[in-house]
Amino acid sequence: MPAYRGRFAPSPTGALHLGSAAAAIFCAAAAKQAGGALVLRMEDIDRPRVVPGAAEAILDDLAWLGLRWDESTDLGGPFAPYVQSERLARYEAALDDLAARGLVYYCDCSRAEIARAASAPHAGEEGPRYPGTCRPFGMQKRDFRRPPAVRLAVPDDDRALVTVHDRVLGTYTEHVGDVTGDFVLRRGDGVFAYQLAVVVDDVHMQITDVVRGGDLASSSARQILLGNLLHGTPLGSTLGASGRLAAPFAPNPTFAHVPLLVADDGSRLAKRDKLMALRDHRAAGSDPRALVRAIARAYGHDLRDAEAPLEALAETLDWSRLPRESVRVSTILAHA
Repeated sequence: MPAYRGRFAPSPTGALHLGSAAAAIFCAAAAKQAGGALVLRMEDIDRPRVVPGAAEAILDDLAWLGLRWDESTDLGGPFAPYVQSERLARYEAALDDLAARGLVYYCDCSRAEIARAASAPHAGEEGPRYPGTCRPFGMQKRDFRRPPAVRLAVPDDDRALVTVHDRVLGTYTEHVGDVTGDFVLRRGDGVFAYQLAVVVDDVHMQITDVVRGGDLASSSARQILLGNLLHGTPLGSTLGASGRLAAPFAPNPTFAHVPLLVADDGSRLAKRDKLMALRDHRAAGSDPRALVRAIARAYGHDLRDAEAPLEALAETLDWSRLPRESVRVSTILAHA
């Protein structure tokens, strides 16, 4: 396997928008610069939110931009399937492993109950920190008030102190227990949580580098913690040529969080906003190379009139040039 394995993992919940396109472009440039492999995985685990035809449209939009993959949903590869809804058995096995070690428990608390808890300070967009109300019951079956979720019992020792290496945000340390508390791995409706699915997939697919949108930066510490807990298990190991279990693959990738696109007043953009979707630019007859150049320029890389902007970005990519704050969408639209 190449020393560098990057991945782009969109969710087919709608049209591919400019913010996701920016992450995909830098993901592809980083893999090309490193001479590594580029993987496309479709994260469709939340089936009620999946839009019919969106996965195929996303692939078309990415191909229009000029992006090519070494492994993907349509090409296949050594770690197929590359669609999360076809990988449920792996997530179940991960939960079973954690349960066998006493690291998960049932929780039937409502959001309102968690918010009312005196020891539950708010933790950003994802709501209040969970205070561990149901932790003492473990996986004990009881008279649940509602279908229970399964939470990770974040270790009380130093394992919860996690260091994140981010090419854009720098290196920082976070105590997962203090910031988010025990987080959900499977929802009460039976849907596996993003945090679990993405870690199991990244470990299994031997992903070394993750380039994604800045809105997911708050997930990094939790995912590293979970990867550490699964490290050394069959899920976190690779099979050698003989088929025997080889040395475990280090589960912790290096991250690069591409700053979010926002409106000119700083407010968050919606997918329905004008010219946010790549399909709008395609319908308008835009030159994909011009759009790639415009995105690169907004993120600190002026490719001027490069005829092959993706190749030019791979040659000049410097993470230190990326802004640390959000990017105004007008800076892209003005040059697209």
